Amino acid sequence: MALDPIKTVDIIELMENYLERIRPPESIREQLDIGYRIDNQSIILFETRPQFRNPEKKMETDYAKATYVKSENKWKVYWMRGNMNWTLYEPKPRVSNLKRFLELVDEDKYHCFKG
Repeated sequence: MALDPIKTVDIIELMENYLERIRPPESIREQLDIGYRIDNQSIILFETRPQFRNPEKKMETDYAKATYVKSENKWKVYWMRGNMNWTLYEPKPRVSNLKRFLELVDEDKYHCFKG
């Protein structure tokens, strides 16, 4: 089930402002960039880089995810493990809003999101 349209507009505005602040300088965005996508109830943050063996192709590497749980009115916070499985972020597995999720990712106190 997708997020409702009004919530989606607010999410897009928040995420675009966040990306504006954290993206690398334009001069290196061909080598490294940050993006997000909305996938049903989830917001996924990812890095974009050229593939090692084929630099002409880009690859996306997911590193953080927040999934909205309507019944709780909370966001579940996940990080991508090395085995490519999403894992609940145990220090703070739920947050009340998407802004708090982005703060956790920026803080990255336990080096789960960005390594």
